[in-house]
Amino acid sequence: MDLQKLFLFLIFVFSLGLIWDGWQRYQHPEQYIQQSAAINESAPKPQVASPAAATPATIAQYPVQQATGKTIHIKTDILEADISAVGGDISSLALLKHPDGLDKNKPLMLFQRGANTHNYVAQSGLLGVGLPNHNSQFVSEQDQYVLSGDAEQVQVRLKAESDSALKVSKIITFHKGSYLIDVAYELENTGQQAATASSYFQLIRNSAALTGSTMFLPTYVGAAIYTDKEKFQKVDFPAIEKGKTDYPKQADDGWIGILQHYFVAAWLPKEKTNREYFTRKLEGDLYSVGVVLPEQTINPGQKALVETTLYAGPARTNLDKIAPGLGLTVDYGWLTILSAPLFWVMSLFHDWTQNWGVAIILLTVLIKLMFFPLSATSYRSMAKMRVVAPKLEKLKQQCGSDREKLNRAMMELYKTEKINPLGGCLPVVVQIPVFIALYWAILASVEMRYAPFFGWITDLSVADPYYILPLIMGTSMIIQTRLNPKPADPMQARIMQIMPVAFSVIFFFFPAGLVLYSVVNNILSIGQQWYITRAAEGESKGAAAKR
Repeated sequence: MDLQKLFLFLIFVFSLGLIWDGWQRYQHPEQYIQQSAAINESAPKPQVASPAAATPATIAQYPVQQATGKTIHIKTDILEADISAVGGDISSLALLKHPDGLDKNKPLMLFQRGANTHNYVAQSGLLGVGLPNHNSQFVSEQDQYVLSGDAEQVQVRLKAESDSALKVSKIITFHKGSYLIDVAYELENTGQQAATASSYFQLIRNSAALTGSTMFLPTYVGAAIYTDKEKFQKVDFPAIEKGKTDYPKQADDGWIGILQHYFVAAWLPKEKTNREYFTRKLEGDLYSVGVVLPEQTINPGQKALVETTLYAGPARTNLDKIAPGLGLTVDYGWLTILSAPLFWVMSLFHDWTQNWGVAIILLTVLIKLMFFPLSATSYRSMAKMRVVAPKLEKLKQQCGSDREKLNRAMMELYKTEKINPLGGCLPVVVQIPVFIALYWAILASVEMRYAPFFGWITDLSVADPYYILPLIMGTSMIIQTRLNPKPADPMQARIMQIMPVAFSVIFFFFPAGLVLYSVVNNILSIGQQWYITRAAEGESKGAAAKR
């Protein structure tokens, strides 16, 4: 067996692992979802009573129409929203602390309705004869609400225009410094007979992909659901359209929402409340994701409150404090077990330095120190390979075209010189998972969004605009290649020369933060390898002088 070819093969296989993973996520995201569903197929389904006599099919009978009524404007310290008088929809929601993806001078619009937008709104309504739904008209007490002074919350009260004996007010509460929005219905029975009502809360969005999602930067846009029994599951829009969904329809815990890169909106019903989750395809390119809450009976002269909470903001790992499983909306991929601690350590460095680029550099140094003994062993092996290169060339000339004889002679030489020809492969094999894990930690963490380093690097989550870091990385790879023993096979030697160029081009599309990690890692590796190679060559010359 030609060990040089095996070594080269391992480099290509593990180096292309990241690219393959990105390609699969970009081209076939449903495979990841189906795998998750298959794991849960054998799990027992929760057996709970139906939450309401009305079902999601009832909601489907209500037409989806563009709101044309009055708009109520709300502004807090971190949110700016518009609520439509039709249905009381949250039809616009700007995240003031998070800039737009194309223009950092504008806030990111999470919810938006209208032409040339991603048509993303939060709706709710009641299910019952004569009760207001998301197409009903509401009246507000005022048109503008501003959270000011020492106030901790601002509350918008909408009254439904109805002749029903069951009087309904929709109350939407925004909190200071919070992305949680409370949505409640206050029901008062002014009639002579008992009345029943159940409620539904849904998110409606089209399937438009976000700007910047490419093969190398794939991002998921679609539904997600979490229950304690079956855990976190993604339900993509194509699966909803085809009706090929396998998620828990009924439960007494969990949440349902829609994910997009860096951000999430999710309905969070109170725990231990029976609920029915639903997803459905609407007219045009619209999809509905929501939950139906239990039917309530309101006796004459009594009042009742139906309420739930909407989270609409950045996806962060600490969201589990708000609702179990909500932190899983930060998608670190199949190497979450590595990505999560890497990001945690990086966050500690950021708290110390207040610069994510410096934090990445410090993390790289730490990782390099952890792998130092392994790398040192590898570089010693490669240094010895450089020392015995003339002997290998001599063996090649002696054996001619007899490759079997050449391999036996090479193995004997390796044994005599105490060289492990595969010693250089192990660090590559071990560090590739770390590289992929860091890739997803940088790609999925909202903290990296618009995080500056210095100079021209103003956003570590996107590619270097001038490709300077990828070119530096390519140069460092060329230096590393020259420090390595030259392959005996001319074809292999040419491939090794092409690899730095190929990887530089690929890294043109990678986040600058990841390229920064690679540059620093390569520079540290060059220093370590140069020192060990010179030491090994000095030992070899000293041993030769004594003979």
